[in-house]
Amino acid sequence: MPDLLIELFSEEIPARMQSRAASDLQKLVTDGLVEAGLTYAGAKAFSTPRRLTLSVHGLTAASQPTREERKGPRTDAPEKALEGFLRSTGLTKDQLEARDDKKGQVWFAVIEKPGRTAADIAAEVLEHTVRNFPWPKSMRWGAGSMRWVRPLQRILCILNDEAGAEIVPLEIDGIAAGDITQGHRFMSEATFSVTSFEDYTAKLKRAYVVLDAGERADHIWADATNQAFAQGLEVVEDKGLLAEVAGLVEWPVVLMGKIDDAFIDLPPEVLKASMKEHQKFFSVRNPKTGRIERFITVANVETEDRGATILAGNQKVLFARLSDAKFFWENDLRTVKNVGLEGMAAPLADVTFHNKLGSQADRIKRIEALAREIAPIVGAKADLAAEAARVAKADLASEMVYEFPELQGIMGKYYAQAAGHDGGVPEACEEHYSPLGPSDDVPTAPVSVAVALADKIDTLTGFWAIDEKPTGSKDPFALRRAALGVIRVISQSAERLNLNEIIAKAYDPRTIQLIQSGELFLRGDGKDTKVEHVGELAGLREDCEIWATRRNVFAEEDVFSSKDAFKYKMEKPEIVVESLLTFIHDRLKVFLKDKGIRHDIIDACIAMPNNDDLTLLVKRVEALSETLKTDDGENLLQGFKRANNILTQAEEKDGVSYELDPNPKFAEGDAEKALFAALDEADKTIKPAMEREDFSTAMTAMAQLRGPIDAFFEDTKINADNDIIRRNRLCLLHRIRTICGGVADLTQLEG
Repeated sequence: MPDLLIELFSEEIPARMQSRAASDLQKLVTDGLVEAGLTYAGAKAFSTPRRLTLSVHGLTAASQPTREERKGPRTDAPEKALEGFLRSTGLTKDQLEARDDKKGQVWFAVIEKPGRTAADIAAEVLEHTVRNFPWPKSMRWGAGSMRWVRPLQRILCILNDEAGAEIVPLEIDGIAAGDITQGHRFMSEATFSVTSFEDYTAKLKRAYVVLDAGERADHIWADATNQAFAQGLEVVEDKGLLAEVAGLVEWPVVLMGKIDDAFIDLPPEVLKASMKEHQKFFSVRNPKTGRIERFITVANVETEDRGATILAGNQKVLFARLSDAKFFWENDLRTVKNVGLEGMAAPLADVTFHNKLGSQADRIKRIEALAREIAPIVGAKADLAAEAARVAKADLASEMVYEFPELQGIMGKYYAQAAGHDGGVPEACEEHYSPLGPSDDVPTAPVSVAVALADKIDTLTGFWAIDEKPTGSKDPFALRRAALGVIRVISQSAERLNLNEIIAKAYDPRTIQLIQSGELFLRGDGKDTKVEHVGELAGLREDCEIWATRRNVFAEEDVFSSKDAFKYKMEKPEIVVESLLTFIHDRLKVFLKDKGIRHDIIDACIAMPNNDDLTLLVKRVEALSETLKTDDGENLLQGFKRANNILTQAEEKDGVSYELDPNPKFAEGDAEKALFAALDEADKTIKPAMEREDFSTAMTAMAQLRGPIDAFFEDTKINADNDIIRRNRLCLLHRIRTICGGVADLTQLEG
């Protein structure tokens, strides 16, 4: 069985495209080979800055002949139907066979295709792949029509087996396939022929090309860490940068340079961002001081002076880059010293957050008000939380963040420290954005938690108020991420927040803005009453109108003018709260599903009261999940469903509800008497456990009902002939439903 080797050699491929391109090459070629009737044992793709390579081993030498019978129209069908059938099969009428069918004679086409050699199939598949390759961006060059990410210079395509290597006959836009390739651009310019994948990789290595990107990355990291360790330093890990740099070189040569003393005192994050963004350098840190003192650069060539010239050039360029960073840093510190962080944030009044939600300054005011409300709940001082909220986004107006947006929050911490803020305020400036991803750390300090929640809840309620909700896969304002952030912050801190109340206080930025400026009032019963809090707008009477004393730019669409005021239209808070809470619950399902908890268990707990307390809700979900993993819990569920189904059918049939307390004096058998006793005992345990929110104890007591309920159904006829006995037993089933339903809505569970 032959092996197939393909190399597409071109000018430099952007590093960010290489990994995806290698995967696409493997998928397109192997899928094409299989569709054409070939099979293979395995395949692997590789990429370097100048080549995409695919090795397919264990390929069948040829495809098998095929014979297909296709049924066509009746022999007396209209001519047009027959012509269409002939076109679809590629046959002529005299090649068709007339056969008897249930409805008369029918035309049949017998299509026979001979087997094809692997070389012919590979040539066809590779040409189709090259001409239809899914590059994010591609170009044309010369007079040809082919597009590639950079000019394609050479195609290597061979099949090899025990008999030797065979060049696959292929030509694309004047580029004929061969068995020739070349090594490193500078260190080995000569071309050479190859006969197999093993021969190919060995000769490339001798020509200063490491084919495997993973091998290049491992070499870079090992060499970099060894050089740093020898100096008592450590390389700052950055997997994304490592993958990118591995895609920039074919023969990695690791060099370590020194950062000029003039820049040593810059924040480490600034040095790291500047070197990564502009130079693709790794930062090297002194573990004792935390300062970035050196850098790692990766050259693509070995030099006689061991990289001294390369390092000198890199250090010269780096000096200019870091001089800019130092200029931004010093300018920002002067601004903080002269006007403070709130003064630095003043330009945010002219920065639009969203045209329907006002400026960044408007948003900061809303976050401040909400942080005050949340602070006592999470154990923070209200004044400190408000102070942190006022300055948390001040660094958005700094020169440093303008140059390096990824440093927002981080620079806020440094500027807050420089301005003399303390009490957790600097940390809140950095941490209030977290978590941005599923693996990010979650803020735990009370002030940081208050501001982080206020920031995310304001984002959610603001976009909910202007009806900019996520739809399908579209989420341009990252609201799903914000909701998941709320969930993770609350879950990590284990704080007890009533989200309904928090959302109601924050839900409409336009309304909040008018309330804060004292311009919103209620008109009813012949008098005007100033609105002090958004909660006053919930549950208004139909005849009570909301008015504002001036036209607000963010409410233009929702108002009509009067002489000196305008009527203000707004969605009722409870509607927004319900909709947004449902959205947060949906994200909670995703969050808990990743932890292995079934969606129906989550639904069973969401259906219970106080489902806006996420800490309580998660605690209930986890307890129910653990209970249902036990045999008693699973079997109890079946018993509960049986009781609930019988009771529901009886209530529908009789038109009454069996909610009265069952009387034990009407119990006849031992199993029925035992169930009365078991329910009484369970009730004594479950009620106090639920009051102290000890869900584990409550659910364990509930699971212990499994035995008495099973015995009751085995020994007892529910629909007894005696109406009194039947009614009493149905009331007993209602008590089972009530006791179990007080823990979770078990009707939501599957199975």
